Amino acid sequence: MPKSAKHLLIGSTETYSGKSATVLGLYHQLQQKGLDIGYGKPLGTCFSASGGTVVEEDVQFVTLSLNLSANRVAPTLLALNEISVQKRLRGEDKTDYRQSLIEQYLQIPRGDLVLLEGSGDLAEGNLFDLSLLQIAEVLDAAVLLVARYNSLLSVEALLSAKQRVGDRLAGVVINDIPAEQIETVDSLLRPYLEQQGIAVLAMLPKSDLLRSVSVGELVKQLNAEVLCRSDRLDLMVESLAIGAMNVNSAVKYFRKRRNMAVVTGGDRVEIQQAALETSTQCLILTGQLPPPPFILSRAEELEIPILSVDLDTLTTVEIVDRTFGQVRVHEPIKVQCIRQLMTEHFDIDRLLSKLGLTPANALP
Repeated sequence: MPKSAKHLLIGSTETYSGKSATVLGLYHQLQQKGLDIGYGKPLGTCFSASGGTVVEEDVQFVTLSLNLSANRVAPTLLALNEISVQKRLRGEDKTDYRQSLIEQYLQIPRGDLVLLEGSGDLAEGNLFDLSLLQIAEVLDAAVLLVARYNSLLSVEALLSAKQRVGDRLAGVVINDIPAEQIETVDSLLRPYLEQQGIAVLAMLPKSDLLRSVSVGELVKQLNAEVLCRSDRLDLMVESLAIGAMNVNSAVKYFRKRRNMAVVTGGDRVEIQQAALETSTQCLILTGQLPPPPFILSRAEELEIPILSVDLDTLTTVEIVDRTFGQVRVHEPIKVQCIRQLMTEHFDIDRLLSKLGLTPANALP
């Protein structure tokens, strides 16, 4: 029987902490060390229909970004949603997912190390025996936890996770640290966690680009009509501005921001004009009033998409805000950014020694 690969399970204490991004950055570093890497996401959470088949979006994106061959990608065993939970609760789904894990993950060789993307938090998937800890136990996997830094209180979730994960915890990645907090995290949080037996393998600074969303994603979430420059929906939006004040205040406010989406009424022509002349990636007009032709032609010229939504300003802002809170890494420019961040800040050699792996290119 072929030598079974080692498994590294990448989990987090809360959803949208940066697991897929960590997988993408890690893969790149491991590959440079000459290791043969597989990938899988046993529990799927983000599905869409594509050409008649249902695909797990993260799996599809990671597979394409990393150019993985089919025999290096392990299947997703379950789509976690209302329907699958109902079936399980009714007793209609009697699948033994532990057994499926053994068959699909342990008995098929997928390289030296398989990077597994865990569920949103430590509890998710429990009903199906597919929570982070249950998967780690079946596959005898080491665990790498990704935590988004909110404040020094982030320490509590990590201590609690360490108690639950125990010796399987290979280390943590602290993500999204604001520049002004880096020193505090480095001098206070990192040494404390290390004393508690929690290896801090990376401290990643906050990146506006990684927290950004594409204009195309906003179109999708807002169900917006694109009035011009539908060829520029790849532009990345880093902040949101609301054009509800008088035009002089608006100009001052807009000048302080960069790469923004401006939400304003379709009748606020002077605000639209001010927005187009500052660092705006798209205009979102509420109230379904079309802008005058000169605004459209100026936007065409400056390559700034204008979106029209059939929503009030408050609802529009709520949806955009939520979209920022659920950012995914599904743009090539973000993959470049995460690779660079991980290369600069992630201690790959320490991880390899914890996993007991020798880089292929370090062999004599």
